[in-house]
Amino acid sequence: MLVVVAVVIALAAGVAGTLATLRFFTGSRLDAARRQRHLVLDEAKRDAEATRREAAIEAREQAIKLRADLEAELRERRDQVVKIEERVVSKEDDIDRKLTELMRREQGVADREVHLRQLQEDMKELKEAHRRELERIGGMTTGEARHELAGRVRQLEAEAASEAKRRARNLVADALQRVAASAAAETTVTLVELPSDDMKGRIIGREGRNIRALEHLTGVDFIIDDTPNAVVLSSFDGIRREIARMTLLKLIEDGRIHPTRIEEMYYLSKAELDEHVRQAGEQAVFEANCGELHEELVKILGRLRYRTSYGQNVLKHTLEVVQLAGIMAAEVEASVKTAKRAALLHDLGKAMTHEVEGSHASISTQLARRYGESPAVCHAIEAHHYEVQPQTVEAVLLIAADAISASRPGARGESLEHYVKRLESLEQLAASHPGVEKVYALQAGREIRVLVKPHEIDDDGAVLLSHEIAREIEEHLEYPGQIKVTVIRESRAVDVAANKLEQRRNGQGAVERVDAA
Repeated sequence: MLVVVAVVIALAAGVAGTLATLRFFTGSRLDAARRQRHLVLDEAKRDAEATRREAAIEAREQAIKLRADLEAELRERRDQVVKIEERVVSKEDDIDRKLTELMRREQGVADREVHLRQLQEDMKELKEAHRRELERIGGMTTGEARHELAGRVRQLEAEAASEAKRRARNLVADALQRVAASAAAETTVTLVELPSDDMKGRIIGREGRNIRALEHLTGVDFIIDDTPNAVVLSSFDGIRREIARMTLLKLIEDGRIHPTRIEEMYYLSKAELDEHVRQAGEQAVFEANCGELHEELVKILGRLRYRTSYGQNVLKHTLEVVQLAGIMAAEVEASVKTAKRAALLHDLGKAMTHEVEGSHASISTQLARRYGESPAVCHAIEAHHYEVQPQTVEAVLLIAADAISASRPGARGESLEHYVKRLESLEQLAASHPGVEKVYALQAGREIRVLVKPHEIDDDGAVLLSHEIAREIEEHLEYPGQIKVTVIRESRAVDVAANKLEQRRNGQGAVERVDAA
C-alpha cells in the first residue's frame, strides 16, 4: 500500500514538475516575442525617420537646383536685354550720325543748286550773245538757218535713198540676169506610157485586185481612162508618185502583174528611190559649190527634189537662191561661202515638216546646228523668215535672195499650194487617231483611205473610226463636194460617205454621214 502511495506521489510530483517546466519555457518565449516586436517597431521607426530625412534632403536639393536654373535663365535673359538695349542705342547713334550727315549733304546740294542756277543764267547769257554774234556773221536768223539745214537734210536723205534704191535694183537685176530660172508647173499627176492598151486590163487585174494593191501600197490614185496607151498617177506627194511610177514601169517591163509581184516591185522601187534621193543631194551640193556637207544633210537635201512650194520645186528654188545669194554677196563683199551654205540649207525643214514639229526655218536651223554648221550659217537660216531679227549681212542677203526667187514672175502658183495643204490636212487629221497605220488622200481629196492595225481595231472599231473621222472633217475642215472615208482592216472595208454641201456665204458647210453597203 505504501508502495502505491509512493508511486502516486511520485507521479504527482512529476506532473507538477512538468507543468512548472512548461510554464517556465512558455513565459520565456512570450517575453522573447515581445522583445522582438519592440525591436522591429523601433527599427521601422528608425527607417521611416531616415526615409523622411532623405526625402526632405532630396526635395531641398531639387529646390536649390531649380532656383539655380531659374537664376541662370534670368541672368541669360537679362544679358540678352542688355545686348538688345546696346544695339538699340548703337543704332540710334548711327541714325543720329546719318541724319546729321544727310542734313549736311542737303545743305551742300542746296548750295550747289544755287550755284548751278547762277551758272545756267551765265551760260544762257553767253549762248544768247554767241547766237547774236553768229546771226551777225552769217547774215541770217536762227529760224532761217534751221530751215536751210532741214532742207539740206531732206535733200541728202532723198539722194541717199535714191542711190541705195538704184544700187539695190542694179544688184538684183544683175543677179537675176545671171541666173537661169524655170517657171513653176502646177501639176500633181504623172503620165506613164504603156506599150499597148491591153496592159490596162492587166494593171487592173481580176475584179480590180491589182489596181487596189497598187493604190493601197503606194497611196497614189491610178487613173485608167480613155487616154490611149497611158496611165495617169495622181498624188500631191511627189515621192509617193515617183515610187508608184517606178513600180509600174518595173511591172510593165517584167510582165508579171499580181499582188505579190506588185509588193516586191514596190519595195524595190522604194529602195532605188532612196539612192536617187542621195544622188540628187550630192548633185545639188556639187552645183552649189560651197564646200562639203554632212552625209545626213545631203540625204535630206535630196528629198527636196520631190517637194514643191506653191508649185515651185523646192530643190530648184534652193539652188536658185544659192546662186542669187552668192552673186549678191560677192557684189557687197560679204562672205560668199557663208551666204551660199545658208541658202543651200535654208529650206531643209520642208523635207521634214511631217516628221518634226515646228516651222521649216526652225527645223532647218536645228538640223544645221546638229551637223556642225557655223553659227553664222545657222543664224542666217533662222532669220530668213524673220523668226529672229537678222544680225549679219549674209542673213539679209539670204532673205532678199529667197524673196526674189519666190516672187519672180512664173515662180510659184498659189492654187497648187492650197490644194496640197488641203490634202496634207486631210491625211494629218485621219492619222492622228490611235491604231491608224497609213493614210492616203486620193481622188483629189475626195477620198481618204485609212489602213488600220487589225490587232488594235476590230470591225466595230473601224465603223466608229470612220464616223469619227467624218465628224472631225465636218468640224475642222471646210471643203465643198463629197469626201469619202474608207477604213480598211484585213482586206475588209467600212465606208462612210461624208456628203458636204456647197459652202454657205459664211464659209460653213454641212456634212451628212451615210454608212455605205
